[in-house]
Amino acid sequence: MPTKADAPVLPGARAIARYVRTSPTKARRMINLVRGLPAKEALTVLQFAPQAASEPVYKVLASAIANAENNERLDPDSLLVSEAYVDDGPTLKRFRPRAQGRAYRIRKRTCHITIAVESVPPATSRRPKAGTAKAAPAAKKATAAKATAAEATVTEATAAEETAAEATVTEVDAVPAKKASKAAKAAATEPTDEPKTEEPKTEEPKAEEPKAEEPKAEEPKAEEPKKAAKKAPAKKATTEKAKAAAEEETE
Repeated sequence: MPTKADAPVLPGARAIARYVRTSPTKARRMINLVRGLPAKEALTVLQFAPQAASEPVYKVLASAIANAENNERLDPDSLLVSEAYVDDGPTLKRFRPRAQGRAYRIRKRTCHITIAVESVPPATSRRPKAGTAKAAPAAKKATAAKATAAEATVTEATAAEETAAEATVTEVDAVPAKKASKAAKAAATEPTDEPKTEEPKTEEPKAEEPKAEEPKAEEPKAEEPKKAAKKAPAKKATTEKAKAAAEEETE
């Protein structure tokens, strides 16, 4: 069974910061952010982290990258954070005086921060090789050509089936149409003695529109006294004629 010692050792470097005046839990929170990231990306994450514990972790990571670059002659861009952990350091015990002679304990914790970086070989990089990159478009073109050919055959088969179905439908429809035309001609030649029944026409009552009455113009009443004045002399003349006739009769 292979063990850890049998695995190939990758070139790298490490840095350790001892007796850092930070709680181990606060430092582990920052370490968990950068474990397994590329070295440059981990530095950026720690640079903009708002926690106070990010500052000592940033310094340790920068020291590990410098050790790999200067001591091992490694490329900083190929480095990866392979190990990152925090150990507990000694706790400084202090006390705060309280009422009635009592003392409350104060624990000032420390920790040891360890970060190791290693150089990733170019064979394990995610970039595809030049040969595979050129072969991929050719394979895609071949699959696309096969797919288009299959689609063309399917469309031709469906078109042939549709045309055959339409031809059969038209033949079936033509036979009843011929029979119907013959029956219509026979009916037209036979004389029909049945009297035609006329349907009574229903006259719809016309709605009378209301006639608008024109207002009569009233004649001025100023002519009435003139008529009365003309009638008065006529009455006098009749009375005079009556008197003259009466006198003649008496004579």
